[in-house]
Amino acid sequence: MGRKVGAITIGQSPRVDVVPEIEAILGDRIEIIEAGALDGLSHEEIAALAPGPGDYVLVTRLRDGTPVKIAEHHILPLMQARIDEVVAEGAEAVLLLCTGEFPPFSCQRLILQPQLILRHFTAAVAAGRRLGIIVPDPGQVEQARVRWAGLGNDLAVEAASPYGPVEAIWQAAARLQEWQAELIVLDCMGFNVDMKKEIKKRTGIPTILPRTVAARFILELLS
Repeated sequence: MGRKVGAITIGQSPRVDVVPEIEAILGDRIEIIEAGALDGLSHEEIAALAPGPGDYVLVTRLRDGTPVKIAEHHILPLMQARIDEVVAEGAEAVLLLCTGEFPPFSCQRLILQPQLILRHFTAAVAAGRRLGIIVPDPGQVEQARVRWAGLGNDLAVEAASPYGPVEAIWQAAARLQEWQAELIVLDCMGFNVDMKKEIKKRTGIPTILPRTVAARFILELLS
C-alpha cells in the first residue's frame, strides 16, 4: 500500500456494502481509510438527527445495516471532524460516500463529491436523451428534480431504497422504462454493481452507478 484515500460515510463505518466494490477497482495500489459521521453515536442520538419539514434529506445505513434518514445540516460538523481525522492519518484525497449536495468543507486535500462527479459524467452523455433518476426515498424526489434539472431532454425521478426490498428497485426501473427513459442514474452510493447489472438486463437502458464512477475518478487522480 502506497497511497491513501479517506472515505467518509454519512452513516457508520465500515461500509461493507460499498467499500469492497470500490476496492475491487482500485486494487492494491490505493488504501481506503474509512470513517463515518455517525460513528460512536447511540440510536437515540442518531434519532435526534432525523429530518424535519423543509430539511434536505439524506439516506444512509448504520453499521448493523439499519437504514436511517438524517437532515444534512445536523451532520455537517460530524463530517468535517471525520475529514480531519482521515487527513491526519495520511489521506491524499477524501471521497464522500454520498451523492447528496454539500457546502464546502475545510480541507487542504482534494475532496471528491460524488454528486458533482456524477452530474458532470452524466451531462457528457445526457444531451438530447430522456433521463431517469432513482433516489432512495420519496422525500428526496423533489430535491432530485431540482438537482438534475437542465440535463437531458426530459427528466423523471423515482424512489426505491437500496437498503430495502430489491423488488422496489426493479419496479422503479420498470416505470422509467415505460416512461421511455434513455439513461438511468442510480442517485445513491448505496446502489451496488449487481443492482446496476440487473436494471440493465431488465430494461436494456444504460445505467450509471455512482460508486464505480467515483472509484475510476480516484484512479485517474492518484494512479
